[in-house]
Amino acid sequence: MSLKVTMNCLKSILITGHLLFYQPVSAQQNFTSLTDILQQKQQLLGKDLVMMVANKDTIVYKKEMGEFKSKTAAPIASASKWLTAALVMILVDEGKISLDDNVVNYIPEFGKYFKSYITIRQCLSHKTGIKEEGGLLKNLLQRRKYSSLEEEVNAIAAREIQAKPGTEFRYNGMGLNIAGRILEVVTKKKFDQLIKIKLFAPIGMRQTSFTNIDMGAVNPSGGAKSTADDYMKFLTMLLNKGNYKGKQIISEESVEAMLQLQTNLDEIHSAPKAAEGFNYASGSWVIEEKGNSLKSQEGGKVATALACPGLFGTWPMIDFCRGYAYIVFVKNLLGEERAGAHLEIKAVVDEQFKNTCQ
Repeated sequence: MSLKVTMNCLKSILITGHLLFYQPVSAQQNFTSLTDILQQKQQLLGKDLVMMVANKDTIVYKKEMGEFKSKTAAPIASASKWLTAALVMILVDEGKISLDDNVVNYIPEFGKYFKSYITIRQCLSHKTGIKEEGGLLKNLLQRRKYSSLEEEVNAIAAREIQAKPGTEFRYNGMGLNIAGRILEVVTKKKFDQLIKIKLFAPIGMRQTSFTNIDMGAVNPSGGAKSTADDYMKFLTMLLNKGNYKGKQIISEESVEAMLQLQTNLDEIHSAPKAAEGFNYASGSWVIEEKGNSLKSQEGGKVATALACPGLFGTWPMIDFCRGYAYIVFVKNLLGEERAGAHLEIKAVVDEQFKNTCQ
C-alpha cells in the first residue's frame, strides 16, 4: 500500500473518530430547551425534582434539581398501577391466568354477592362496576383497618354494584387490588414478594418495593416506593417490547395487549382532574392514540403514548412512535395545572425524536 493511500485512510479514521467524539455532546445540546422549560416550571412542579429521558435503552438526558436525586426513593402512588398491570401480564405469559378469566374463578367470595361476571381485564381498566365508598381520603383511612390484601378484597366483593361490569369507567384502586389478590391466589405468594421475584429483581429495580412498613395490607394500586433510576428501567423494558438487556421480561404480545384502548370517552364517568379527556388502557392513561397504528390483537384503537401519573407528582411516560420514555420524579402532590405542565414538557421532548407512526 502506498504512503499516500495510507495517509488518506488515517485521515478518514481521524475525521470519523472526531465526529463520533462530538456526537453525544451535540445530542446533549439539543435538550437545552428541555432544561429551560424545567427551570420555568420548577416552582409549579416542586423545587426538588428529577427528569430522565431514554431513547431505546440509553439515557440521553438527566437533570436533578434541588435536593431530589435519581436514587432518592419516594412513594409513587398511582404510578404503582402500571407495575401491577405488568406483573399480571407476566402471569398471562406463563399461562397461569387469562385477562378474560372471571374473578370468581379465583376468589369465590365474588360469587356470593352476584359479581360472577367481572373479569381480570375489567379490573385493570377500572370497569368492574363496583361502587366506591367515599372519596380518596376516606378510602386511605379505611384501608388501614385491613391486615391483608385478602381481607380487603373480600370486603370489596361485598360492596354494591352501580353499573354492569365493562360498561362504565370509574377510576379507583379496587380493580388493581382485586387483580393483585388473584395473583396471590394463583402463585401462593404474597403480592410484594411476587412482584419482586418476577419483575423488580430481573430488571434490577433494587430500591422499589410494595412492602408496607406499617404491616398493613399491601396496596397494588398505589402502595409502591421507587426511584427515578428504578422506574426508568421499567419504562425502557416496555419501550423495548418487553425486553431488558437481552432478557424478555414480558412477551411482545403482552406489551401490545397493554397498548389496547379499553375505554371510549363516553364510558368515563369518574377520572382525576389531571386525566380528564384521556382514554385508558390497562394500568395506564392513553396520552396519544391511533387506530391500527400499531399491531392490535383485536383490531381496535391502540395507544401510541402512555402515562401513569401518581398523586405525589411522579409522571412516567412512554412514546412508542417516537421511541423514547421519560420520567419526571417529583415529591409533590399532582394537580390539574401540573398535568398541563407535563404535556408542555412532552411537546418539547417530542421535538428531539422522529415520529415513526406518521
